[in-house]
Amino acid sequence: MATIEKIKEKVSVSQQNQVNNEIVLYNDDVNTFDHVIDTLIRVCDHTAEQAEQCAILVHYKGKCTVKTGAYDELKPQCTQLLEAGLSAEIV
Repeated sequence: MATIEKIKEKVSVSQQNQVNNEIVLYNDDVNTFDHVIDTLIRVCDHTAEQAEQCAILVHYKGKCTVKTGAYDELKPQCTQLLEAGLSAEIV
């Protein structure tokens, strides 16, 4: 029993140390749906369906989380989105 409890404690501590961040994409009046979709496919490895759904959510809701993960992994992707003219940030 003591071994199982130690494993649970290690898992809990490990989960607490992992902080997931999100890339949030914001709506703008400049970029076309096609540009947003193509960029999400290229930069975030979305499928065509995922990218289209995100583009629709951004259009109607004003923003959408397009990727989650560790900050260091998301930073280059967010930079590429910004360089493509999209409005995004890591939160």
